[in-house]
Amino acid sequence: MKGVLIGAFTFLIIGIFHPIVIKGEYYFGVKMWPIFAVAGIFFIAMGFYVTEIFWSAILSVMGFSCLWSILELFEQRERVRKGWFPKNPNKRKGKL
Repeated sequence: MKGVLIGAFTFLIIGIFHPIVIKGEYYFGVKMWPIFAVAGIFFIAMGFYVTEIFWSAILSVMGFSCLWSILELFEQRERVRKGWFPKNPNKRKGKL
């Protein structure tokens, strides 16, 4: 049962990170990658300290999803450059 819940939470976490990356790149660009790095390291470290295997797994999935989001931010920038996603007109002018 716990394995199924871990799978469901993993699916949910990945699904949540998808729009976070898209909106994050739209409003802040790739300069927000350190936030994902710090959050990823934090969640992975917490995964080591939590003794309950279920919550350790969830924290680890969250951490690695944060780290994967760094790559996705840069790829999202390329998707915007190619015209696959809208460009934020205010970001070009230096506004957030």
